[in-house]
Amino acid sequence: MKNYLNFETEIKDLENELDKLKDPYNQGGLSEVDTKKINQTQEELDEKLKDIYSSLDPWQTTLVARHEDRPKSKFFIDNLFEDFIPLAGDRYYGEDKSVVTGFAKFNGQSVLVIGQEKGEDLESRIERNFGMMRPEGYRKTIRLMKLADKFNIPIISFIDTPGAYPGVGAEERGQAEAIAKSIECCMELKVPTLAFIIGEGGSGGAIALASSSKVIMLENAIYSVISPEGCATILWRDPKKMLDAAKAMKLSAKDLLELKIIDEIIPEPIGGAHRDKNLMLSNIRISITKNLEFFKELSPDEILSQRKNKFLKIGRDKGFINNPENLSNIENKNKNVLEFFKNKKNFFYFGGILILLAALVIFIL
Repeated sequence: MKNYLNFETEIKDLENELDKLKDPYNQGGLSEVDTKKINQTQEELDEKLKDIYSSLDPWQTTLVARHEDRPKSKFFIDNLFEDFIPLAGDRYYGEDKSVVTGFAKFNGQSVLVIGQEKGEDLESRIERNFGMMRPEGYRKTIRLMKLADKFNIPIISFIDTPGAYPGVGAEERGQAEAIAKSIECCMELKVPTLAFIIGEGGSGGAIALASSSKVIMLENAIYSVISPEGCATILWRDPKKMLDAAKAMKLSAKDLLELKIIDEIIPEPIGGAHRDKNLMLSNIRISITKNLEFFKELSPDEILSQRKNKFLKIGRDKGFINNPENLSNIENKNKNVLEFFKNKKNFFYFGGILILLAALVIFIL
C-alpha cells in the first residue's frame, strides 16, 4: 500500500485510476485494456507530479524528507557497497542500533560506512530509536573514524535523523560531550569524508557526523538546527506556525547551497526519492565516485586544510576577510601576535593603554 502526503490527493486519485485501468479484471468482469486511456492518465499523472514537486514550499519539502517510504541508510549500504562488515559497540557502554557502521568496498576501494537508520516498520523503528543516536552511538563512530584515519580509509556517512536522543539516560551518559567529541574527531581526520543527507539532518545529531570534507544533500532532504515544529513552538509558542518557521530557517537543499553550507545537491526523481530508488542509487554512486577521485589528488594535510577552510568560510564570503581561502592558517596568525608582544616597546605601550583605560573606567564610576 502506497503512502501519500496531505498535498498529494490529486496524485493519489490519478494513480488509483491508473491501477484500475491496468487491471480491468478487478472491476467485476472481463474487459479490454484501454491503452489510450492509460497513456492519457499516465501523462496527466506525470504533469501533476511535475507541477506539484516543482513548487514545494519548505514545509512540504520537510514532509517529503520524512516520507516513510523514502530510502533509508540501510538500503543504500546494502546496494551501494560490497563485503560490508558491520561493527558494534563503543567499548564503554554498549551498542546503539540507531547507527549502522562498518567497513566495506566501493568500486574495489576500502571505505568506512556510517548510516543513521530510522527503520522500515514500527518494530524496527522502535529498535532503531527512530534514528536518534545515544552517546554510545557517537562514541562507536568516533572509535571507527579514528581507526579509518589510522589506515587511510575514506569515510562515507548517510545522515537521516530528527536529532540526537534527548532522554534522561542519554544525558546522564554524556550526550552533549559525545556530540562535541564527534565533531572534533570529524574535523581532525586526514582522510576524505563524505556526508550524504538523505532525509532529515536534524540539529547536533546530524552535524556530529556531517562535519565532513563534502556535505551533499538529496534534493528533497532538509538540514537544520531544529525541527520547524520546535522552532515555531519556541518563537511563536504555536507549533502550527511550522510553515513560517520552515521558511525562515532556510532548511532546503537549494537555500543551503546558496549559503554555501553544503557542497552539492543530488537530484531526485519527480515525486521524491521513494518513487525511483534505483535512480537514487545511480545518482549517489556517481557522486561518491566523483568525490573520492577528487580527494585522491590531495595529500592528508591538504585534505585537513580543505575541511577547515570550508567550515571557516561559512558566512564570511561577504565580510571583512580579505583572503578567506587561507582561514585555517591560524598558527601563523598566533606567531605574529607573539612576535608583537615579544617586542618590549610594544608590550609597555599596550600595557600603558590598558592602565589608562582602567583608570578612566574607575574615574567614571
